[in-house]
Amino acid sequence: MRFLFIGDIVGRSGRQVVSERLPGLRRALGLDFVVANAENAAGGFGVTEKICGELFEAGVDVVTGGNHSWDQKEALSYIEREPRLLRPHNYPAGTPGRGAAVFQTAQGRKVLVLNLMGRLFMDPLDDPFACVERELTRHRLGATADFILVDLHAEATSEKMAMGHFLDGRVSLVVGTHTHVPTADAQVLPGGTAYQSDAGMCGDYDSVIGMDKVVPVQRFTRKLPTERMAAAAGPATLCGVFVETDGRSGLARRVEPLRVGGRLQEQVPAAEAVTA
Repeated sequence: MRFLFIGDIVGRSGRQVVSERLPGLRRALGLDFVVANAENAAGGFGVTEKICGELFEAGVDVVTGGNHSWDQKEALSYIEREPRLLRPHNYPAGTPGRGAAVFQTAQGRKVLVLNLMGRLFMDPLDDPFACVERELTRHRLGATADFILVDLHAEATSEKMAMGHFLDGRVSLVVGTHTHVPTADAQVLPGGTAYQSDAGMCGDYDSVIGMDKVVPVQRFTRKLPTERMAAAAGPATLCGVFVETDGRSGLARRVEPLRVGGRLQEQVPAAEAVTA
């Protein structure tokens, strides 16, 4: 099975690069399932029903969120109606929506997607480690789920790495989001779980983490109130993580970063290396 996780989509340019490039990537890589984090898709702040519709039309199967999940107020009601839109699972009980769900590929394979948020330097939500442990008492890789993906939306690399090792051998992929810079540590952990500390973003890298650079630089240098930040509008790079798994165990055979478009050096998994 072949999967693509797409890092944080930031603003219009991030959405455009996904819409333009994802259909071709699905065909070229023979992708069975695509998950994208879109908590910054609406001008850098949240996501809307219209934007989710555009992403689904482009070939995204599931959309995950993070600390900006509720920046667009319509998301509070839309998430109750759209099962393909997730928010961090470790929000308190009673929060609208869901943070974990099982989906089916076109071939009928079951995919469990878990969206979590870290606690170091972030909002003090429920313990993500205990949260994912409870979920995995109901699902087992290679039995009730053919692929298990964990999107850990977190600031601290240490927390992301700890989650990778905590889940090694029990899920197919642990991938970090939130910091918007693709890390160079894509690897298959000893137990067979694919891991990358941050998938990077889909956005303009001539920016400060996807936002037009003028206002963020002023905030750092002047320490005075500024206008609201806006998403950078230049050519975007689509950043993601490609994973190929064993069809029976659900564990990773291969993991590679993916980068297309924009300013960053392009990297696409070799088509001939993709096996059935």
